[in-house]
Amino acid sequence: MIYNGGCHCGAVRFNVDMTIEKVMECNCSICSKRAHLLSFAPASHFTLEKGENAQTDYQFGKKTLHHMFCKTCGIGSYSTGTAPDGTKTVAVNVRCLDNVDVKHFEVIFYDGKSN
Repeated sequence: MIYNGGCHCGAVRFNVDMTIEKVMECNCSICSKRAHLLSFAPASHFTLEKGENAQTDYQFGKKTLHHMFCKTCGIGSYSTGTAPDGTKTVAVNVRCLDNVDVKHFEVIFYDGKSN
């Protein structure tokens, strides 16, 4: 299914072709503070429609993930990185998808704080 989403102010807009069956809640320092619920898709299924220059990239720790967020409203609607199998991946904050009620998904907890 193709989902559309973006940041709060609308400066960043994207679409992603993905199936969402479950969402991941991570307890790492950034995910817990931002209350992200994540679903993953290959980077080839993600299209940034608008806002490349409206974003900035935050990295921490091992600096393997690019936590993109809007310079205007501060919303982080997705992150990019490489999955353990080498696939370029996008972690989409499902809370930033248009017309998606996150209550309909099973939440899987991930202990990112310990990893």
